[in-house]
Amino acid sequence: MAKARWLLLTILVACALVVPAVAQSGPGPDDEAFARAIKLHESGDIEGAIRGYESILAKHPQSVEVRSNLGAAYSKLGRYEDAINQYVQALKIEQNQTIRFNLALAYYKAAMFPDAADELTRFLAAAPEALPQRSNAVLLLADCNVRLGKYKTVIDALSPLAEADPNNRAVAFLLGSALLSDGQLSRGQQVIDRVFHDEDSAEAHLLLGSTLLLADDGHGAIKEFRRAIELDSKLPTLQAWYGRALMRMGDAASAMTAFEAELRTNPNDFDANLFTGVLLRQDKQHDAALRYLTRAIGLRPRDQYARYHLAAVYVALARLKDALPLLEGVAKEVPEFSEARVLLASVYYRLNRKQDGDREKAAVQKLTAEKQAKQPGAQNTSDPPPATKPPDDFEDQYNQLEGLVSPCAPS
Repeated sequence: MAKARWLLLTILVACALVVPAVAQSGPGPDDEAFARAIKLHESGDIEGAIRGYESILAKHPQSVEVRSNLGAAYSKLGRYEDAINQYVQALKIEQNQTIRFNLALAYYKAAMFPDAADELTRFLAAAPEALPQRSNAVLLLADCNVRLGKYKTVIDALSPLAEADPNNRAVAFLLGSALLSDGQLSRGQQVIDRVFHDEDSAEAHLLLGSTLLLADDGHGAIKEFRRAIELDSKLPTLQAWYGRALMRMGDAASAMTAFEAELRTNPNDFDANLFTGVLLRQDKQHDAALRYLTRAIGLRPRDQYARYHLAAVYVALARLKDALPLLEGVAKEVPEFSEARVLLASVYYRLNRKQDGDREKAAVQKLTAEKQAKQPGAQNTSDPPPATKPPDDFEDQYNQLEGLVSPCAPS
């Protein structure tokens, strides 16, 4: 039975084709050399093809077709940065939609999802409806946006496709994932049940486990994820979801093992990098945490929790100037994120910016009072909590902060 993620990978393989030569802008005098390089490429001698393409480009650097084929060859070997460079240079010479799609594909394979999404968006804006790569580009763009946390964008793009073709497994998988991550559990479950109902596949158990975890049924989620692992332990994002469920249930050691398993096969998974960094930070392994949180930020630069935890590591390493813009950005964009504002206040005090620190402390006190007012049986909620003098010693302030701030729990 076909699998949704397998279908996406099939799309990637199918799209990595050698671009046919176009007579009017081909390499001219080196047509025979170009034909030999293509033959090597098609026979699987990728290194030989690369040498052939590079030799032609030394004489004919403006050949779009040779650069495009060289990019495809580099991509075949996993040399995505080299492939990207060739595609970018080719596009400077000629605005070719096939090359633009191949550029987006190289970004995607390199896990440079923001760049891939940008190029796919440009491709879809200009590509004719009949262009073969168009439907593939829609799915790849949706997958990029799921990875980037742009769930509403995915929902808007794929909902009409799901209505037109309700049994399309790739669409259902991506749309269901986006709906669940966006908190639309009921609708997400409907999409999943319609296509994956009673199916004993890794994808089906992954989606069901995701639903249960988001509904705060950690035990049920773990059961579904374990069955999915039995069926396909290398399914992308599965081990990361499993780690989140284990983390939710307080099993940090097993969660770390799951995140490590995800990163072995999917090193650019956002959740696995984020929560590995969080767990290492909790264990005071700040240098190690920094590596994972930096990668998480690279994948989702605007994620509030990634920025907060990276800032907390910077604070622990006394890199206050690195922490400050991250925390100020989070406080501005998500003013109700009280933990980030507590940490921001402590950084201001450490930098001798008492007025700024006092302002953030007052904002935190107001948020705390508002939260307390919403609790059942709250009394005298119009009175703010008593003010406390910030400790003179920053380590005391940081230790108090660690007591106030709970880990970024998976949700």
